[in-house]
Amino acid sequence: MQNFLVSFNVVFPIFVMMLLGYFMKTAKLVSADTVRQINAVIFKVFLPLMIFRNIYESSISDVFSVKLALFVIICIFVIIALLFIIIPLIEKDHKKCGVLIQAIFRSNFVIFGVPVSEALCGGEISGTTALLVAIVIPIFNFMAVVTLEVFKGSKPKPGTVIKGIITNPLIIASIVGLIVLFSGIKFPIIIEKTISSISSVTTPMALIMLGASINLNFISKNVKELVFGVLAKLVLIPAVVLPIAIFVMGFRGSDLAILLAIFATPAAVSSFTMAQQMEADDELAGQLVMFGTVFCVVTMFLWIFIIKSLGFI
Repeated sequence: MQNFLVSFNVVFPIFVMMLLGYFMKTAKLVSADTVRQINAVIFKVFLPLMIFRNIYESSISDVFSVKLALFVIICIFVIIALLFIIIPLIEKDHKKCGVLIQAIFRSNFVIFGVPVSEALCGGEISGTTALLVAIVIPIFNFMAVVTLEVFKGSKPKPGTVIKGIITNPLIIASIVGLIVLFSGIKFPIIIEKTISSISSVTTPMALIMLGASINLNFISKNVKELVFGVLAKLVLIPAVVLPIAIFVMGFRGSDLAILLAIFATPAAVSSFTMAQQMEADDELAGQLVMFGTVFCVVTMFLWIFIIKSLGFI
């Protein structure tokens, strides 16, 4: 029961904020144009600032595991490569292909996964999780931009893809954050507090706008994509990655909790905002985040229960 409560306590506020946004739209407190404008601000200002802060606040720690980092990086790129082959075979709409691929490989590591992993293992993994944030988030953002650019609907032009990557606010924020992190630059306390205060608005605002953007009338046309996307993200990916991590790589305890946080959590909230700003199927992207977040209450409980029952954490 405690393991279930850990997951539920993380998921419930996310679900409530999405529900708030949906009721705001239903009550006509915000218009569709307002939602699009706010999402543009989130994508161009608040998300980049949050990503920069997450990387900036990371610290190089002696507990960092090169083996764990390499395993995570290899798994992410193998998953993406397989998705680029498999998804176009089962989905002919290119804009939906990009959204599906992004939703399956890009997890909610910062907002959802880190609290779960730290709740399971305590502060002992804070150094490792901080550094993995600095590694995983830029990879997720970079590959999400590549994916959505490639599957924009027309034949991708290398120049257009490269331009889309280098001008993407999230990529720029990740690069700047890494430069500042590894150069050892430290801002004055007042600047750090200002960045923290502004970026703390990002997650609630993104979740509320996600809820306000969801149109339940169109769920029926995305049933196949939703079922496949949610199952792949919450069940298939962890069912492959976690046994390899346990029985082949020998990961246990805090390392395994971090892998659970990366590979068994739902699609990142920012995947919806990015899909909307990059002319992908944002309705499907929002629905994948919403249903993934809801069903993750059940799947995360089951994964935690199984792994803890077997004594691996």
